[in-house]
Amino acid sequence: MSQHILLEICVFNVATAIAASNAGADRIELCENYANGGTTPSYGYLKTIREKITIPVFPMIRPRGGDYFHTADEIAIIKKDILLCKELGFDGVVFGLLNQDGSVDKDNTARLVEAAYPLEVTFHRAFDRCKNPLEALEILIEAGCNRILTSGQEPKVTDGLTLVKQMVDQASGRIIILPGSGLNSSNVKHIIDSTGVTEVHTSARIRVASSTLFRNEKMPEDFDIDFVDVEEIKHLNQVIKTN
Repeated sequence: MSQHILLEICVFNVATAIAASNAGADRIELCENYANGGTTPSYGYLKTIREKITIPVFPMIRPRGGDYFHTADEIAIIKKDILLCKELGFDGVVFGLLNQDGSVDKDNTARLVEAAYPLEVTFHRAFDRCKNPLEALEILIEAGCNRILTSGQEPKVTDGLTLVKQMVDQASGRIIILPGSGLNSSNVKHIIDSTGVTEVHTSARIRVASSTLFRNEKMPEDFDIDFVDVEEIKHLNQVIKTN
C-alpha cells in the first residue's frame, strides 16, 4: 500500500462528525437516521457541520428510507437539497436513484450531477441493489458521477471483493470505487490489496449510553446514541497510511 489511501467516515450526528474529523478522517459522509440506512441531514445539522468542520464533507441526499425508486416530487426535493448543500459550501453530495426494474435511473442521475456541479457526486449503495452492476458502472460514468460506494453487492464488502476488483479494473481510473460495509482495521489491508482501491469507507460505529438522568420505565425507548470509535479510526489510519 505505497499510495495514499483516503479514509471516509460515515457519521450520524454533529458530535460524531467532530470526533471523526479530530481522529484523522480525510472526509465525512454526513447522514441522519442510521436505522433507515441514512437520510438527508436537516438544515440546522448541515449548517452547524459546515461551521465546525474543515475537512471535506459529503451530505447524504435521500428524502426517505425504503427503496431507491423516487417519484418526480422526491427528485425535486433531492435537487433542492443538493442546491442547498452547494449554497452552504459543501464539497460533495451522496445520492442514488434506481428505476423500478433495478436499473440505474440514468437521466435523473445525470440531471442531478449537473445541478450539483462543481460538487463531487458519490452514487451510494443503491448500487448494491441494482441489476447488471458492470453495466450500471458504465452508466454512472456516463452520467458524470465521481465515485460509487459499494460492498460488491453483498451485505459485507469482504464477501463482495471479486466484484469490487472487477469494477476497479473496468473503471480504469474513470470513476472511483469506494468499498464499504463491514470494513475495519483488521480487514482493510486485505481489501485494498485484493482490489486496488484508493479510498475506503466505514462508520467505525459504536453505541454510547445516554446521559439523561430520568427515564419513564413504561416507555421502552432505546436512548443510546450513535458515536464513532476514535481509536478504531486512528488504527485504520495507521494501517492504511503505513507504507
